[in-house]
Amino acid sequence: MKNQHTKHLLLLTLATLFISTSGALGKFIDLPTPVIIWCRSILGALFLFIYCRYKKFSFKIQSKKDLPSIILGALLMGAHWLTYFYALKLSNVAIGMLSVFTFPVITALLEPLFSKSKFNPIHIVLALMVLLGIYILAPDFNFESTHIKGIGFGVLSAISYALRNLILKRHVNKYNGTALMMQQSLIVSIVLLPVMFTMDTSNVQTQFPYLLILGLVTTAIGHSLFIGSLKYFSVSTASIIGSAQPIFGIIIAFIFLKEIPTINTYLGGGLILATVIIESIRSRKSNPSK
Repeated sequence: MKNQHTKHLLLLTLATLFISTSGALGKFIDLPTPVIIWCRSILGALFLFIYCRYKKFSFKIQSKKDLPSIILGALLMGAHWLTYFYALKLSNVAIGMLSVFTFPVITALLEPLFSKSKFNPIHIVLALMVLLGIYILAPDFNFESTHIKGIGFGVLSAISYALRNLILKRHVNKYNGTALMMQQSLIVSIVLLPVMFTMDTSNVQTQFPYLLILGLVTTAIGHSLFIGSLKYFSVSTASIIGSAQPIFGIIIAFIFLKEIPTINTYLGGGLILATVIIESIRSRKSNPSK
């Protein structure tokens, strides 16, 4: 039904907006990056656990064969978060978020290797449009500054994110997306637990309100909605629609961090939004029953 497709599209857009808050929060929170990610993971896991218990979602792994890929997906998600927040700390919200958004290109190229789907030329074209938009959005780089390191971490984050989404795609019809996100957040918090004893955590109390938003809005709600959308859209479609994240993130950074957009931001952002609109229309026509 068309109404159902519109509903799923709106939920995917809402997920995109919530996940976009990570840029400003990652830049603003005054803590070492691994400590931020541990707090994000444990708070996200707690909120998701409460919600899953309320909704009576099952946490049971139905097959031992699924366990390695679920764990690998969690490790890739942790790598994505860590490298992304390093990118934000080393540069700014615009560069950090935009460098991560090479992931639709990576996803479109890798998806046929993970599924029976064939290369879709329109995904390549739209991914290249996103890449052009990112190129326009990016400021003049000083390669002697930390910006180039930020871009490098951003691209590593993009690769981790694309691989994680492609790995999870095989599980979304068997397991509840929110339960999967809870399990993965818990795994990341366990892996990163040692950083709470080896790094400076003295600011955790003062930064807790922002960590709470990161754990609840960005992680628990945003990523659960995104994982849930994979039931109704291909990873490539969800990734390209999710390319609105830098636009939302730059607007949020402008409001709260006073990072002022340039004319390139409007031009590149407009191109990225155009791909989102095109893909939304295209996916609706190709999936009329959803």
